[in-house]
Amino acid sequence: MAFQKAVKGTILVGGGALATVLGLSQFAHYRRKQMNLAYVKAADCISEPVNREPPSREAQLLTLQNTSEFDILVIGGGATGSGCALDAVTRGLKTALVERDDFSSGTSSRSTKLIHGGVRYLQKAIMKLDIEQYRMVKEALHERANLLEIAPHLSAPLPIMLPVYKWWQLPYYWVGIKLYDLVAGSNCLKSSYVLSKSRALEHFPMLQKDKLVGAIVYYDGQHNDARMNLAIALTAARYGAATANYMEVVSLLKKTDPQTGKVRVSGARCKDVLTGQEFDVRAKCVINATGPFTDSVRKMDDKDAAAICQPSAGVHIVMPGYYSPESMGLLDPATSDGRVIFFLPWQKMTIAGTTDTPTDVTHHPIPSEEDINFILNEVRNYLSCDVEVRRGDVLAAWSGIRPLVTDPKSADTQSISRNHVVDISESGLITIAGGKWTTYRSMAEDTINAAVKTHNLKAGPSRTVGLFLQGGKDWSPTLYIRLVQDYGLESEVAQHLAATYGDKAFEVAKMASVTGKRWPIVGVRLVSEFPYIEAEVKYGIKEYACTAVDMISRRTRLAFLNVQAAEEALPRIVELMGRELNWDDYKKQEQLETARKFLYYEMGYKSRSEQLTDRSEISLLPSDIDRYKKRFHKFDADQKGFITIVDVQRVLESINVQMDENTLHEILNEVDLNKNGQVELNEFLQLMSAIQKGRVSGSRLAILMKTAEENLDRRVPIPVDRSCGGF
Repeated sequence: MAFQKAVKGTILVGGGALATVLGLSQFAHYRRKQMNLAYVKAADCISEPVNREPPSREAQLLTLQNTSEFDILVIGGGATGSGCALDAVTRGLKTALVERDDFSSGTSSRSTKLIHGGVRYLQKAIMKLDIEQYRMVKEALHERANLLEIAPHLSAPLPIMLPVYKWWQLPYYWVGIKLYDLVAGSNCLKSSYVLSKSRALEHFPMLQKDKLVGAIVYYDGQHNDARMNLAIALTAARYGAATANYMEVVSLLKKTDPQTGKVRVSGARCKDVLTGQEFDVRAKCVINATGPFTDSVRKMDDKDAAAICQPSAGVHIVMPGYYSPESMGLLDPATSDGRVIFFLPWQKMTIAGTTDTPTDVTHHPIPSEEDINFILNEVRNYLSCDVEVRRGDVLAAWSGIRPLVTDPKSADTQSISRNHVVDISESGLITIAGGKWTTYRSMAEDTINAAVKTHNLKAGPSRTVGLFLQGGKDWSPTLYIRLVQDYGLESEVAQHLAATYGDKAFEVAKMASVTGKRWPIVGVRLVSEFPYIEAEVKYGIKEYACTAVDMISRRTRLAFLNVQAAEEALPRIVELMGRELNWDDYKKQEQLETARKFLYYEMGYKSRSEQLTDRSEISLLPSDIDRYKKRFHKFDADQKGFITIVDVQRVLESINVQMDENTLHEILNEVDLNKNGQVELNEFLQLMSAIQKGRVSGSRLAILMKTAEENLDRRVPIPVDRSCGGF
C-alpha cells in the first residue's frame, strides 16, 4: 500500500522507496508511530514553550544576573544536567543551568551512540539473580522507547548481529536475547530472530566465515549523542530555563536557615569563561550533575566529603563505512579480555568500541595507542581475512570518561553502583551521578523529585515522558524532500539537515549560500565528502556555539568522523564564525590553534600522525625501493633529492591537469615530516613503507604520484580525493 504523508502540502511516496531511503528499521518504526502504536504515553497537558526560539546567550546571561532567586540551579550541561533543567522547568520551577565548557563537551558526546537497555546487564541479572540490575534494564528499555519517540530525527532503531561460532552458544544466546525482548514488553522495537550462516553472511558479508554457525539479530536504538544533548538543552531554554555554556562555578554560596539554624547551599558564584566576568546566581536548590567532576563540586560543599566517583575511560575509533553494512551493527560479546565490543554503522562511517580502563579525571581525555590497537585486534577477529584491517583506516578516535560511582549511603562504600545515585548533603546540595545515557530522563525525574521534597518546592509530577525535543515535533521521514524541492539542496545534504535539525532544518536551509552552480542551487559544503554546509556554522551560533571546537565536534560531528576533514574545514569555519562574532585576527588565530590542538590530542590526530614520522622505519624490498625511487624522480627531474609544489605543478601541467595551489600544499604537507616545505626522498620512502604495513592508508600524494606515473603519456585526470576520507 502506498505510504502517504502530508508535509505542508501533499507528497506521495511509495512505501518501498521510502524504506530504501530511511532504512527498513527506521521506516518500520515510523509506520508503527503513524498507526498509533506509540511506545509511551504523551505528556499530559504540557504547556507550549514560552520561546519560539531559544534566547541568545547574552539574554540568558542577563537573566542569570538579574533574577533574584531561582528555584533550581543545575551545575553541568551534559545529558543528565540538561535533562534536570528540562524536567524542572516543565514542572513550572524557575530554573537555571550553567556549564563550564560547552553542552555535551564531556562524556555525553563521546559515547557508543547507542540507546540501549544493556544486554550484558540482563545476562548478569539472570546469572546472579540481581534484582537491581534487572530493574535497571527494565527502566532503560522504557527510556529507550521514549527517546526514540521524542527525538525521531536524531534516533532510530538499529539491528545488531551477534555472530555465533559454537553450536551450543546458539540456544544459549537465543534464550538471552528473547528474554531481552520479553523484558522490553510493549517497548520492544522489533522481535529478535535467528539467521543461518548463509543469511548472516548475506547481511554482513565482511564477517569471518570460518566456523560460523549462524547469528542472532536483536534491536536497540542509535542516536547522534551530542546533538541529542543539545536538543535537550535547547528545549529547556525554549520552555524558559536560563541556560548558559562557558559559565564556570568557582564556589558555592551558603546561608544559614533562620528556622533550623543549619547552613544551606543557596547558589553559586559563576564566572563567564569567555569574558572573565563573575556574578552570583542564587537558588533555593543546587543540583550537582557534573559527571566525572562530581567529587570536585561535592568538595566545594564539604572539603572532607568522601570521593564517590571512580572514573573509567572508554575509547572508540571511527573507520570507513565499508567496514560494516549500512544498517546492521555487530556485537562481540566476549573479547580476549572479557569486555564487550560494538561495531556499528554511524553517519555513514563505522564506530568500534569501547574499552573500559581506570583513569584520572581530566577535561581533555586522550585515546591511547594501546586502546586503539586493542579495538583493531578485536575487529580483526570477527572480520573476514579478505578484509585487511589497517591502522591507517582509523579516521578518528576519542576517549570518554564514564563516571562510575559508589553510593555514599551504602554500607559497602567500595561497591560500584550499577544504577544512578541521588545523594543529598547536609547542606542540601543534591548530587546525581552514575547511570547511563539512555536513562538520563528518569535520572532527571528522580533528581527533581528529591529536590522538590528536600527543599519544599511547589511543583507537580514530571512531564517529560512523551515531550518532544527541539526539532522532533513536526519531523517526518519525507521532510528532506521539501528541502530539495523548495530550496534546491542536494539530496544528501537535505537528508543530513533533516536528520540533524528535524523540523528546524528549514531555518538552516534559509541561511544557505548560493553555490553559483546549476545544481545544487544552495548549500556550499564545508568539505567535499561530508554533507555539512556553511549555513550550519551561522545556525550553530544561534545554538550557543562559541568556539571553533564547538562547531567541529558538537554542532557538526566532523571531528568525530574524520580529523583530517575537520582540520581542512577549520579555516573556513573560523572565518565564518569570526564574521558573525566580530573576531579580530588574533582571536581567529587563537581559535585555529585551540581547535587543532583539540584534534591532535583528543580526537586521535596525534596517534594517527605518529604512524608516519621522521623516525619511521623503512622496511621495503630492494626492488620496491628502486621502483619508488624511479617514481619519485619523475617529479624530481633536477635530482635535488626532494620535491616541492613547483615540481608537482610541472608534472600536472605536462598532462594538462590543473590543481589549486592550496590543495597541493595540503597534499605535500601530509607527508612533509620535518615541515620544511618539501618532501624528501627519505620521507617518500617512509610513506610507502608505512602504506605497505597498513599503518597509513589513502595518502593523496601516494595516489597522485602513482597515477601520474601511469598516465604521463595518456593525459588522464588524476584523482586526489582522500580514499574514503582517509589520510
